[in-house]
Amino acid sequence: MKRLIDIASEQSAMQSVLGLTNVFEGLASMRIAQVKDQVLSSERFFNELWAIYSQIRINKRFSYGRESDDKVIDKDLFIAITAEGGFSGDIDQKLITWMLQSYDPTKQDLIIIGHHGAIQLTQAGVGFKRYFKLPMHDNNINVLPLVGQVKQYRSTIVYYQSYVTLMVQDIKKIELHGAIEAASKKVDKNDHIITEENYIFEPSTEIVANHLESTMLQITLTQAILDSKLAQYASRFRSMRSASEKADEMSGDLKLEYNRTKRFLSDERLKEVINGLRKAEQVA
Repeated sequence: MKRLIDIASEQSAMQSVLGLTNVFEGLASMRIAQVKDQVLSSERFFNELWAIYSQIRINKRFSYGRESDDKVIDKDLFIAITAEGGFSGDIDQKLITWMLQSYDPTKQDLIIIGHHGAIQLTQAGVGFKRYFKLPMHDNNINVLPLVGQVKQYRSTIVYYQSYVTLMVQDIKKIELHGAIEAASKKVDKNDHIITEENYIFEPSTEIVANHLESTMLQITLTQAILDSKLAQYASRFRSMRSASEKADEMSGDLKLEYNRTKRFLSDERLKEVINGLRKAEQVA
């Protein structure tokens, strides 16, 4: 049987764990709210840009902001967004497994974002063209190096974790061109017509349109990263909630064990006293 001092020590440690998990749970919840607001803001900005771009676009197909003389690699690009650490549960493994089902190194190049995914690919013996760290901060994410890679390929598919609810996360994939076109359909038509007849575009309409395409590409990639981070924060929240509930349950069990042990020791002492008194009576 454990000593009372040992049970009390375990109970104190469990209370500390309970306090820490509650703190981390609160932090994850706060981050989720902040990222949600940022996603909504970027969506509004995207809508404003598309309303302008749709009136001056030169080609019917979104060209990722490429110059007319840019050479394009005759392969597809896969981008996988994973966690930087190993606190995302098994969702990164599911994402990597799903992506590799369609991956053919002769037809696609692979870029991995997040250290956790890079380790999994290395362990699976799969090489990748570039590795980027998952941004630590949720604001002012620099995706320009990623945009530069995307522009080199004929098409790009992004695999990432998706936030569904606080307790549910999923994995998704989007083809960037299709995702941008789909987002554009949600934009209300602008009654204000912008053309070369009533506006002057410097240095040219084509360069301005390319710049808008590049900016909207940055927004779309940023939103995929933010959605992935949302899912990661939700996964951490769920893990902390589970750990908190388990710590609370264990704390209750330890309290019960402490009381039982204390009562047992008290009963044993009482028995010793009674036995002592009986022996004294027999001697007398």
